[in-house]
Amino acid sequence: MEIYSTLVDHLAEHGWAVTSELFAPETITDLAAEVRTLWGAAAFKAAGVGRGADFQTRADIRSDHILWLDDKKLTAPQAAYCQTLETLRHELNAQLFVGVQELEAHYAVYPPGAFYQKHVDRFSTADERIISCSLYLNPDWSEADGGALRLYEGENFIEVSPQAGTFAIFRSDAIYHEVLPATRERFSLTGWFKRRSLQHYSGLSSQV
Repeated sequence: MEIYSTLVDHLAEHGWAVTSELFAPETITDLAAEVRTLWGAAAFKAAGVGRGADFQTRADIRSDHILWLDDKKLTAPQAAYCQTLETLRHELNAQLFVGVQELEAHYAVYPPGAFYQKHVDRFSTADERIISCSLYLNPDWSEADGGALRLYEGENFIEVSPQAGTFAIFRSDAIYHEVLPATRERFSLTGWFKRRSLQHYSGLSSQV
């Protein structure tokens, strides 16, 4: 479909792309209701930085809370989200030959005043994450509420308002970004398109 092709074209040219036309309105409504229910049920954990033995909670770097999706127990709204991104995955591979094989995703909640400092999404010790994406779930969001996603292009940047239905996609290895503080709770569904690490193939070749 044209929206997928247009999105990937912009990603290829700029390293990022933003649209509000990718997801059906009912999917946005259902996901927005679900994340609020889960947040109210205390299902989230404080997010951290690093991975494996290097993982640590650092509220001075990021102060959001997250809940990972379980691909074996997807709710109907989550399945609709994943189906849309599966179509996008095929388009990414067809146009950009990136070889992404799977998606991992989590809900994220930023309480008032929470933030995430400037960073890139690919870990220094792993290269699986190729493309990052965020779907925003905040109806009636205004500029005065803050909470923008700031995407950097060298010394310049753009700011994406987390209005419900807005979808941002960008390169995990190259696009520095940050989440600015908001004056109200900020909800999103964040994901990464991944491929097998080069370390995986290196390990296989060493066994041959």
